[in-house]
Amino acid sequence: MPNSAISVIYAQKQHTRLISCFSRRFPNPMSQSPRTKEDEREMANKSVFASIKGRLLPKATTRNAEGAPAYAYSDAHALAQVAVTGTFGGMFYTDPRDELEYVVDLAEAVEPCFLAQAAIYARQSGYMKDMPAVLLAVLARRDPALFRRVFGRVVDNGKMLRTFVQVMRSGQTGRKSLGSAPKAMVQNWLNTASDRALLAANIGNDPSLADVIRMVHPKPETKEREALFAWIVGRPCNLALLPQALQDWLAFKAGAKGPVPDVPFQMLTQLDLTPQHWARIARKGSWQMVRQNLNTFQRHGVFNVAKNVAHVAALLRDPEAIGKARAFPYQLMVAAQNLSADMPREIVEALHDAMEIAVRNVPKIDGQVVVCPDVSGSMTCAVTGYRPGATSVVRHVDVAALVAAAFSRVNRGCQVLPFDFEVRDVRLEPRDTILTNAERLAALGGGGTTCSAPLKWLNDRGRSPDLVVFVSDNQSWVDARAGGQGTAMLAEWEKVKRRNPKARLVCIDIAPYGTSQVQTREDVLNIGGFSDAVFDQIAGFAAGRTGPDHWVGEIEKIEL
Repeated sequence: MPNSAISVIYAQKQHTRLISCFSRRFPNPMSQSPRTKEDEREMANKSVFASIKGRLLPKATTRNAEGAPAYAYSDAHALAQVAVTGTFGGMFYTDPRDELEYVVDLAEAVEPCFLAQAAIYARQSGYMKDMPAVLLAVLARRDPALFRRVFGRVVDNGKMLRTFVQVMRSGQTGRKSLGSAPKAMVQNWLNTASDRALLAANIGNDPSLADVIRMVHPKPETKEREALFAWIVGRPCNLALLPQALQDWLAFKAGAKGPVPDVPFQMLTQLDLTPQHWARIARKGSWQMVRQNLNTFQRHGVFNVAKNVAHVAALLRDPEAIGKARAFPYQLMVAAQNLSADMPREIVEALHDAMEIAVRNVPKIDGQVVVCPDVSGSMTCAVTGYRPGATSVVRHVDVAALVAAAFSRVNRGCQVLPFDFEVRDVRLEPRDTILTNAERLAALGGGGTTCSAPLKWLNDRGRSPDLVVFVSDNQSWVDARAGGQGTAMLAEWEKVKRRNPKARLVCIDIAPYGTSQVQTREDVLNIGGFSDAVFDQIAGFAAGRTGPDHWVGEIEKIEL
């Protein structure tokens, strides 16, 4: 029988059953009679035709990367999300070129003012590296005057300057030449930056700082700056006019004795240093520099001396130093995951202590809290994406697990429901460190994504939490609804709301895919990224001080 004929017959049967169901739901009062067991057997399946309670779910507006129903963000929200999660590395569902095209399209769609604000937010609150430069490059073409006003707030060091020039010269944002406004701003940065900032900017290639100087031809305002530019590009210069720290470095490199020169750390790695030199570098280093170079210090014998171990351990767990460094909890996870096997135990324990301090701003919520980390296969992608030679060992699942473990530590009684195909059975030990619990959760990763699973788990048990926090890439597909209204996750959330009308849902989206399983509304906050700023937004939303649009609103508050 042809498929079309089968469809017609199926439709006729469905129509007949629907009329039968309707007549039983609204019987003719002139012809009512007692129902028999035979009638009961003929009635429609109650599980299918049960009456709908509460409001109708809004229809899904798009499809996610797996082709399942989802809700699309507004252009502004999508740009805000990608601004703090996009890394232009190969992701589970996208490649770098696709992501770049997506970002540029969004940057063209929003108003120039919001584009400028997003670039500033991505750099100052999201601490992103490449993304702010891309947004700034698009702004340079769309609104040169506004570009001039915000340039210095985005390009805040030499590495960002070189990244911006690289983006502009690539032609991926609309043109290959710098143009008058970008060229003028780059020249101004080179002329006004400190000597130390220029020395730091001189580390790295593609382009190198020498390439940038040759490209924009800055006019030095002093003979000292002229000499420094000449030295950077490799031209003859009067060495006596160079910064004293650079003169000391050149002399030390040539074999002179004396203290370690006060230059950026990367310049010191080029020198033939003794263990005593390395020890002095470790004792003088900033918190971030020391965290990033623990293996280097171990390799050069710094930790063979007990007092050096004690000093570095004390620095790592120093609350003031951690706060000043604006340390991400996941940065400590990076350090812990990369430690060499022979690292002194005191250093390892100091990192665990530092993690406990770094998550102090995780909000303490009144009422019952449930945190749902996504441990599915797509979450095993590196947070920086896949880039040859620069792929982070930290994965999205690690970040999700870290957030869950941190909430569990701060909020006693917090329930953690990791999920992939379904809720996974795992028990976190409250007395274990955050890093230990995060590792336990991250080890579960691998299955498909069912974002509705934790909410269904709660509904099946009649639980009524006050705050539910999801950490996911939002690419749910196992629970895709074949027709009907909305998504499975939203349907399950409505059931939670019927038991607890004051319940709130926060969806932390940590991958730049642009869709959600639950629409932003009064009781639902969709927020991107995994910086400390996310915790602040959750605290305000959970306490009822802010609304669901507060995150985008915070970006819009940035003064230009």
